[in-house]
Amino acid sequence: MTVPLEIVEKVKKLRQEINYHDYRYYVLDDPVISDPEYDKLFAELKELEAAYPELDDPNSPTKKVGGTPLTSFATRQHSVRMYSLDNAFSLEEWREFVQKIKRLAPGVEPSFWAEPKMDGLAVEVIYEKGQFVAAATRGDGLVGEDITANMRTIKNLPLTLLSEDCPTYLEVRGEVIISKKDFEKLNAEQLKKGEKAFANPRNAASGSLRQLDPKITAKRPLKFFAYGLGLIRWKSEPKWTTQEEVVAGLKSLGLATVPEGKFCPGPEDVARYYRSMLEKRYRLPFEIDGIVVKVNDLHLQEKLGATSRAPRWALALKFPAHQGQTKLLDITVQVGRTGVLTPVAILEPVTLSGAVVSRATLHNENEIRAKGLKIGDTVVVQRAGDVIPEVVRPVKEKRTGHEKEFHFPRNCPACNSPVAKIGDEVAWRCLNISCPAKLEQGLIHFVSKSGLDIEGLGKKWVQTLVRKGLVKSPVDLFRLKKEDLLPLERMGDKLAENMLRSIELAKKKASLKKLISALGIRLVGEQTARVLAENYKDLDELAQASPEELQTLPDIGPEVASSIYKFFQNSANKKLISEFKQIGLWPESAKKVTKPGKLEGKKFIFTGALSSMSRPQAKKRVEELGGKVVSAISRNVDYVVVGDNPGSKLGKARNLGLTIINENEFLDLID
Repeated sequence: MTVPLEIVEKVKKLRQEINYHDYRYYVLDDPVISDPEYDKLFAELKELEAAYPELDDPNSPTKKVGGTPLTSFATRQHSVRMYSLDNAFSLEEWREFVQKIKRLAPGVEPSFWAEPKMDGLAVEVIYEKGQFVAAATRGDGLVGEDITANMRTIKNLPLTLLSEDCPTYLEVRGEVIISKKDFEKLNAEQLKKGEKAFANPRNAASGSLRQLDPKITAKRPLKFFAYGLGLIRWKSEPKWTTQEEVVAGLKSLGLATVPEGKFCPGPEDVARYYRSMLEKRYRLPFEIDGIVVKVNDLHLQEKLGATSRAPRWALALKFPAHQGQTKLLDITVQVGRTGVLTPVAILEPVTLSGAVVSRATLHNENEIRAKGLKIGDTVVVQRAGDVIPEVVRPVKEKRTGHEKEFHFPRNCPACNSPVAKIGDEVAWRCLNISCPAKLEQGLIHFVSKSGLDIEGLGKKWVQTLVRKGLVKSPVDLFRLKKEDLLPLERMGDKLAENMLRSIELAKKKASLKKLISALGIRLVGEQTARVLAENYKDLDELAQASPEELQTLPDIGPEVASSIYKFFQNSANKKLISEFKQIGLWPESAKKVTKPGKLEGKKFIFTGALSSMSRPQAKKRVEELGGKVVSAISRNVDYVVVGDNPGSKLGKARNLGLTIINENEFLDLID
């Protein structure tokens, strides 16, 4: 059926009107019509859309009520990595950060953009030709969960950008939060329905956004506040050259931006802003745990680049932690997957920043001694960065004389084997390879999201499987049968089938990066696992790598390289890897293949500052020509490029007899 032109125009006009009024109400907090008038427009649009289904539009304001429930979240890759931020906890650390910027960009006096650090969930939303098309969580920075359906329901997020003069493609980064006032209302409703209250606004926002049913998300008082960009494409020349212009530009497109943001001409202006936000922190309508400071100039941001985890042009300047006093009831010792014995403070429950704290790590024996803690002490506790519980000190004036000294065990609490220290480490370790606690913790990591991410096989089930003797190594998980599982308490026929299906699916889907991460190699996290997977075909090839070779890879230093090498030299680990191959858990990764170029296969290392380009730009140019930039000096390096004020690498290069070139020679080489 052909829809009459006047109906098409009427629907278009209603959508524009409602989008405008949503912006006035949810973003500017300045409505220009009454609620009944708004409801009348909304009802008219719904009626027309129902009568003319041909006019269906996923970005219609009526779609914000939620769609069909999902069975699981798909993954979505980010065009530009969503980094975490490095933290500073004092103005002294902030000033050190500024000096580091000046060393990386000599002669530059940077200005800054500062804004409150909202405590929510980092999200990326994507617009094409002004229309909302997708959204994803940050995830591991490279790949997140696709939450497009849920983000559509957020009231203050425009599904159509207000201005037609917008980028043709726009990725907006921001934070999804719940305000303090809305959080109190939400918890009151939860308790009224007999459901569990949320611990804090951040948990509530995260849990609400990750609902498989968008209709549930639509009922939660979520808000999105933009603070930055991912990939952006303009019709012609870029219109934004500073962070301040980015924020103003996003606001002009109808997006809510982080309130209270401010341009700061210099470092001391940032310090004054920090103090002012600290003073008004509790009067703000939303939770914050510090401020975020960014270099204002976008070109300088690009020049400064990033480390493997965080940009060099931005910093989270955290506020002092929330503190409280409680009793230290006991100190227990946990055994981790690498055998490290970690003391844990058992506390009389105390509420800090909306969360109940009853346990806190004490890290090692030396920390207990340095702080002078005794069992029975009244202690000051805080949430470091408003997140991690920490025992600060004992309140000695409240001691009664009944407090007890804590003596660190010299035998493993899990297997009673003698414990020892390795080299200069302060930590005590259980060296028994068959220690059940090490096995448990190692398997918990193996099946976790940081490992193979086996759905439905959590900590409790791993503990049960180990304690029943059904699993004595990661390989045993893949040998489980239904008849092994059915006798377990709370295990039914369907659950057993689902668990075995999840284990088999994880084996089929496992990538080399996930398997390396799952192995729990000391000092090897997800980022290092990714680097290794990009440079080695499989575990056999990785096992042959020498420490010197490993150090030529990005962000792998001597200690990490030594840890990787020792892991693969261990006879028990060799046996485990052989068994992985036997059962078919053997992912292979195509090494990064660079288009053949004049620098194909050549390894470069830089020392000192280049005047013609930044270090990231030089690295990019080398890689475009087929070369590789490494971080550690070794005999495998082909060229050592020396700039102004070179470091100790120059001396090491001379001792090894490597080819040393200056900046002009490097430019000739890449020309």
